Amino acid sequence: MKQATGQPLLQGFDCVARADARVLILGSMPGQESLRQTQYYAHPQNSFWYIMGRLFGADPDLPYDQRLLRLQDRGIVLWDVVHRCRRPGSLDAAIDRDSVETNDFKKLFIICPDIDHVFFNGQKAAALYKRLVLPALAIKQEILYQTLPSTSPAHASLNREQKYQQWSLIKNIKPRPP
Repeated sequence: MKQATGQPLLQGFDCVARADARVLILGSMPGQESLRQTQYYAHPQNSFWYIMGRLFGADPDLPYDQRLLRLQDRGIVLWDVVHRCRRPGSLDAAIDRDSVETNDFKKLFIICPDIDHVFFNGQKAAALYKRLVLPALAIKQEILYQTLPSTSPAHASLNREQKYQQWSLIKNIKPRPP
C-alpha cells in the first residue's frame, strides 16, 4: 500500500440517514470530485446515481438533496467506512492505511437499530469495514453483509448495465411500514 505522507488529511461526509432505515450502503472514502462538490458519488462517470435512479427514482438529474431524500424514503443510509485519511488522488488503492480513521458505526447502529442489510460499494469498502470496524462492534441484531461491484469508473471490468443488474437486489428490501 502506498504511503501518503505529506498529503493533506481528507475528511469524508456526514451520514445520510433516518432512524427507521434498514439498509446501509457503504463506500470507502469520497473521491476528489465528490470532496470538491461535497456530494456523495459526484464524479459524472460514477454509476451510483444512475443505478439509484433506476432503482428508486433518485435520478442524477434531480437536485442532490432530493436524491438523498429518495434514498432515505426507501430506508437507505448512505455513508463511507473512512471518516478521515490521507490519499493522493481518488483511487482506493492509494489510501494510506496508517492514516485511516473510521466512522462511528457503534453510534449509527444505536441511531438506526433496524439496519439489517449492509451493502459495500466495492471490495475496498468491504475490506476496510471487516478489518477496522467489525472487530470493535458488538451488534445484537442479525445483519446481512454483501459486497457489490464498485460503481466507480475505475472499476471498468463491468459496464453500467452489469453493475445495475448486481445492485438491483437492493430494490427487494422494503422499508419498514410506519
